[in-house]
Amino acid sequence: MYKIAVIGDYDSIYGFATLGLSICPVKTRDEAREKLRQLADGQYGIIYITEAAAAELEEEIEEYREKTLPAIIRIPGVSGNTGAGVEGVKKTVEQAVGSDILFGGVSE
Repeated sequence: MYKIAVIGDYDSIYGFATLGLSICPVKTRDEAREKLRQLADGQYGIIYITEAAAAELEEEIEEYREKTLPAIIRIPGVSGNTGAGVEGVKKTVEQAVGSDILFGGVSE
């Protein structure tokens, strides 16, 4: 069975521990990159990552985009929502179904 983890600054992710998720607080880009690689190579099927941490790791996250597992999902942190998480989900759905789910248009 796969596990679920959350990467980001402590203040943004500590509440996820009450849901039984593995929390991985990081402070630097290098810590976040190392933790992402550890989790992705381990038994984690879903990795939530704060938008702020994900912005620092775009290249690393891109490496996993074509793979089935893990699913790497951006979430807002305490500093707010940049819209990157919603945009990422929207692009993935557009690729899968060939349609813009928010506006009903067909993607090219």
